[in-house]
Amino acid sequence: MKVTRSYPTIKLSSGVEMPVLGFGVYQIRDLDECEQSVVEALNVGYRLLDTAAVYGNEEAVGRAIKKSGVPRDEIFVTSKLWVQDVNYKAAKRAYRASLEKLRLDYLDLYLIHQPYNDVYGAWRALEEIYETGEVKAIGVSNFTSARMIDLILNNKIAPAVNQIEIHPFYQQTEAIEVMKQYKVQPEGWAPFAEGKNNLFTDGQLMKIAKKYNKTVGQVVLRWNLQCGVVAIPKSVHKERIIENFDVFDFKLSEVDMQIISKMDGKEPLFVSHEDPDFVKRTIERKIHD
Repeated sequence: MKVTRSYPTIKLSSGVEMPVLGFGVYQIRDLDECEQSVVEALNVGYRLLDTAAVYGNEEAVGRAIKKSGVPRDEIFVTSKLWVQDVNYKAAKRAYRASLEKLRLDYLDLYLIHQPYNDVYGAWRALEEIYETGEVKAIGVSNFTSARMIDLILNNKIAPAVNQIEIHPFYQQTEAIEVMKQYKVQPEGWAPFAEGKNNLFTDGQLMKIAKKYNKTVGQVVLRWNLQCGVVAIPKSVHKERIIENFDVFDFKLSEVDMQIISKMDGKEPLFVSHEDPDFVKRTIERKIHD
């Protein structure tokens, strides 16, 4: 199956158009499987790919882009700077290392992956890379509203994107509202909450899915899109990759959006970026080439 129709994009503060639905490769550690999954996603019609240096699969993503035959200028590629390289000098070196692994001349979006180490030195490096045109947009990931505002008010260029945990059980409505005020695009990782809280068999979600003749996963992705959040689901199964892309032919009613809004537990299901133990473990995690 190959889908050739275009799908919606959103204009970032940098002026670049970002697809509203992407394909993530977090935790796809088998490089052959990663390559094949990305090829399948591009064949289906996805045009946003999300990887990171710490995922260890940038090379597989790069091979898939070349193998797919999809023109480079049709694909929006994101990668991320890991904590060990979050300083001025290392950030520039790490950016070029990601380009080399991906076999690309530029990235569409480059994010500081975690809000730790010398964030301000690294951000100055990213600003300089952006000003040369070597990257189309720069942003952050896992930044709280306070950290994001501090970065915005103390630097020349505001992040175009903040990628954070967003799903029906942790909706981050306050954080999203702050992003809107500062023209930062919210992007949600783990849109399916990795199946936690029995998401795929939740009675309310199943009832809504039946109403639209869709799956629970499709309803969740549609909810993300209607909340103005870019979603990046991951799968290594062809049928699920196809299913996750088939979310542009229906719209959730306001009543159904309200039902889902009441599922918000207002607490993260994975990690707290203010937890000292998590911070310590994250800083100690190194990338080994």
